[in-house]
Amino acid sequence: MEPFDIPPINPNLTHGCHPLTQKEHFKDLSRKEDELDIPFWAMFDQSRQRKRKTRRTVFDRLAEKRFLGRIHLAKYLYVKQRQQCKHRTLSNYCISITFFLQFAELLGRIKLEQLTFDDLDAFVEYEQDRGIAPSTLQLRLLGIYGFVRYLVDEEILPLNRFARKIRIKLPDSLPRAMDPADVKQLLSVIGNVRDRAMILVMLRTGLRIGELLNLEMDDVRLDEKKIFIWEGAKNRTGRTVCLSEDAACALRRWFDCRDSEKDHVFYAHRRPTMSYTTARYMLTKHLNKAGLAGKGYTLHSLRHTFATDLLNAGMRLECLQQLLGHADLQMTLRYARLSDKTREEEYFKAMAIIEGEPTDGPDPFNCPFPSSPEAPELFAAHD
Repeated sequence: MEPFDIPPINPNLTHGCHPLTQKEHFKDLSRKEDELDIPFWAMFDQSRQRKRKTRRTVFDRLAEKRFLGRIHLAKYLYVKQRQQCKHRTLSNYCISITFFLQFAELLGRIKLEQLTFDDLDAFVEYEQDRGIAPSTLQLRLLGIYGFVRYLVDEEILPLNRFARKIRIKLPDSLPRAMDPADVKQLLSVIGNVRDRAMILVMLRTGLRIGELLNLEMDDVRLDEKKIFIWEGAKNRTGRTVCLSEDAACALRRWFDCRDSEKDHVFYAHRRPTMSYTTARYMLTKHLNKAGLAGKGYTLHSLRHTFATDLLNAGMRLECLQQLLGHADLQMTLRYARLSDKTREEEYFKAMAIIEGEPTDGPDPFNCPFPSSPEAPELFAAHD
């Protein structure tokens, strides 16, 4: 790799967190663990060691490639890692910025100082021609603009070159909740104790799939019918969710037959945890068995169903926001658009009046206008 222009002494060395320089840090990240000269990972416990090894893959991909601005991208990702960004966030940043820099290289740019707003505009048009979804393109723009701000702070790019922003209009679609009849049909075909517990917990608590798969046994309080989410999957905000009676019973049955040596509540066969792919395959298998394969239901549909059912039962939006772990109330208001009993009642009442059907109560359109006062009464005070 190319040399880094950095000070020779890293203050993090005193904490035992990094090698002497960032260059040595990235060099170690591109090597296998058994090839290290020093037991670098011995100072971490197993949980932090697994996270660290997972994050190494982002820098491994960079070490294997050669393209415009690769060294500066590695420095930027290193900064984001120090800010405690998750591995998935680092990976998304790496992919988005790499695509843009490789595209700029095809345009003939050989230095980062040559990047212009027209290059980014052409990249967006190219991605749209490829059929990239608007939400994916918006995420890529967010990562690229973050990298541009880093280049401006490093005085590699001028301040006003990317002053204009490209806005992507995103579709504001409704959450896709499951029909109540489909929920009953799905639950009726699940015979596996673990799978039934997973689906019922998601239906009755609204947990994200990442939060469900990260649950450990100490997080579940069956006696109190509560589950503690110490750190949210998206906003890293903890919360407490409640367990319904059927979900608690399903969990008790699973706890009676699960491997007591495993730390996580749900795990795959011969593995201590369960991956997203395994969880998606599990739901797809039961949807096919229930005859619901063509309706587009996903794991996140269970969370949408939970929110919709609570709103239909009359729960206030503020309470639902806390249960779902939304940082912004506007996210919770999306479910109010999906199902609003008050709006439906007002609509059908008005349509019954328009169609001439008898309704309970007075007709709001059959109200006589107040009689206007006579002229002598109006001007009587002026006589």
